[in-house]
Amino acid sequence: MANRPILTASADGDFAASLNTSLGGWSAAMGLHFVRATADEVVAELQIGPNHKQAYGIVHGGVHSGVIETIASVGAALFALPQGQSVVGLENHTSFLLAVREGKMRATAQPLMRGRRTQVWEAKVTDEKDRIVATGRVRFIALEADTPLAGEIIVKR
Repeated sequence: MANRPILTASADGDFAASLNTSLGGWSAAMGLHFVRATADEVVAELQIGPNHKQAYGIVHGGVHSGVIETIASVGAALFALPQGQSVVGLENHTSFLLAVREGKMRATAQPLMRGRRTQVWEAKVTDEKDRIVATGRVRFIALEADTPLAGEIIVKR
């Protein structure tokens, strides 16, 4: 059985500090740092390093897509958790607008639509000059507690 991480919010409902102390997997490997994480907005930053670049020395499109999916997923999950639901992505559409070679990127995601069973979140990624370098939209389905996900039951905490 897969367990959800235990998250704690600050007094203003921000889960960023809790997320940063429990980072694992892709987010940890990429060096993602959450600045703000609520059910209404998620903001994260990423310092560009060699592991983020493709052969031409620019940030790999998969990094942009992954950051967008990650921050949108966090927001969608924070909205779904009080209802005892988990969310999984159904679609991720990412557009690459400007190439980035170095510096820090900031990504912000906000909900476009939140229903009983689906959510759609939109995100933008900016560079240090506050130029939009990528945008994306992610659609999620909400799973009820004890629904199998990839062969395992997600346990509600």
